[in-house]
Amino acid sequence: MPDTLAQPVSYTLDVKHSRFIAHAAPIEGASAALAFLQEVAVADATHNCWAYRHGQDYRSSDDGEPAGTAGRPILAAIDGQGFDRVMVVVTRWFGGIKLGAGGLVRAYGGAAAECLRTAPRLPLVAMARLQLLAGFEDLGALHAALPAHAAEKRDEQFDANGVRLRVELPADQVDALKIRLRDATRDRIRIQQDDRLDD
Repeated sequence: MPDTLAQPVSYTLDVKHSRFIAHAAPIEGASAALAFLQEVAVADATHNCWAYRHGQDYRSSDDGEPAGTAGRPILAAIDGQGFDRVMVVVTRWFGGIKLGAGGLVRAYGGAAAECLRTAPRLPLVAMARLQLLAGFEDLGALHAALPAHAAEKRDEQFDANGVRLRVELPADQVDALKIRLRDATRDRIRIQQDDRLDD
């Protein structure tokens, strides 16, 4: 699994009198990426170029620079540093000396890469969702097992037979939780994958 950022970070680079400031932040999706762009873009700067990656979803913008010289190098920096769920905005103030296409690629990609290289990382953990069906007699064992496997309750519904509990937990904890519940309740708790992604 790739990492995301632990917190927003920034980095400044000067190249032939042009100033580049890279701002990077963790994001929860495309709307968060564009909100971060609105937050850090500088209206009187020459360009506010950006890229984000959120799983298979990614976009980039050259914001008026020659095609392929800013957005794609920023995205390549995100991928090259092993990040996901990250947005990077590189703002440029033109200093009077043209850098050429190669110079722009190096400046935008380099500012983004250096910003991310020194940033505090937060490992992304693959999560799984389960639906647990338990009788009343097993509620104590069920609730005791959840925190031991970092499982968080998403929904809990009671009926005449017991409880239907939806939980989310690290994927690498699923098998251990199943074994613990099986052993603690003589295999009475029914466990199913829960593919519903709504909370």
